[in-house]
Amino acid sequence: MESEWKIRRYNPEDAGLWDRLVAESRQGTLLHMRGYMDYHADRFHDCSLIATRKGKPTAILPANIDSDGTLRSHQGLTYGGWITPLSHFDGTDMLELFGIWTSWCRENDISDIIYKAVPHIYHRIPAEEDLYALFRYGASVETVNLSTVIDMREIPAFNTQQKRHLKKASSINPWIRETADVGEFMPLLTECLRERHDASPVHSAAELQLLKERFPDGIRLFLSGTGNIPEAAICIYDTNSVAHCQYIATSRAGRENGTLTFLFNHLISNIFSSRRYFDFGTSNEDAGRVLNSGLLHQKTGLGGRGVAYQIFHLKI
Repeated sequence: MESEWKIRRYNPEDAGLWDRLVAESRQGTLLHMRGYMDYHADRFHDCSLIATRKGKPTAILPANIDSDGTLRSHQGLTYGGWITPLSHFDGTDMLELFGIWTSWCRENDISDIIYKAVPHIYHRIPAEEDLYALFRYGASVETVNLSTVIDMREIPAFNTQQKRHLKKASSINPWIRETADVGEFMPLLTECLRERHDASPVHSAAELQLLKERFPDGIRLFLSGTGNIPEAAICIYDTNSVAHCQYIATSRAGRENGTLTFLFNHLISNIFSSRRYFDFGTSNEDAGRVLNSGLLHQKTGLGGRGVAYQIFHLKI
């Protein structure tokens, strides 16, 4: 009997449909909206997919394809497996979708799939049917990155070191403000990444400004300091359920004054106190094989605990 499911590639005329499916899904976030995905369309050969059931668009997969025939969960996104509907979809449906999907891949000379599962903290309701399907289809774990997350329903206290930082900063009383101007934010971020990690921001100033303008309520920039020059800066991607730290930066003066801890305390206790999770981000290098213990200790000291960001390899 012919399956109810069919797979087709996304095309630009589907943008409105795509964004609606993200908005109505269990686990879609601003990262999956076309306005976010398409800002770097020139870097990746898009191969996003739309799955229909009985002719009705039902699930979507943000993806790109390599010249060697590898289909990847979109490389411009931190996470992004199958984005599925709120209702009328269960594990049996996912297994059938995987069957049609893998057949479509073979027909299109795709030999490997690299799949980034959406971490459970971003789920509006439970949505781990894909993890079960990956197991059933023999996928292997390719990468595990460890993020540090506060469950805002039961916030652990800061550790002794972070309490000292907060006490010192509180005695100075740094200013805190939100800005819509990426030009104010980027200098400190660029210098911090260069000095401490010999790295550069993933986004250029122009790209981040573009995204900020497209998602003014979802991408938020915060600064803090004791003088005219910011000493701490945090970029938050706000998905309404999760406040995710996309970028964190501090200067030497900020570290000495405890300004970053002061800013974090304000964001956690006030600005994003109604969110379910506060995600400090991952602390890994080399596809998860290296753990930056110092960075992890700082985030744990602020009350965070571990959440795995998993990436799988499925051989077709």
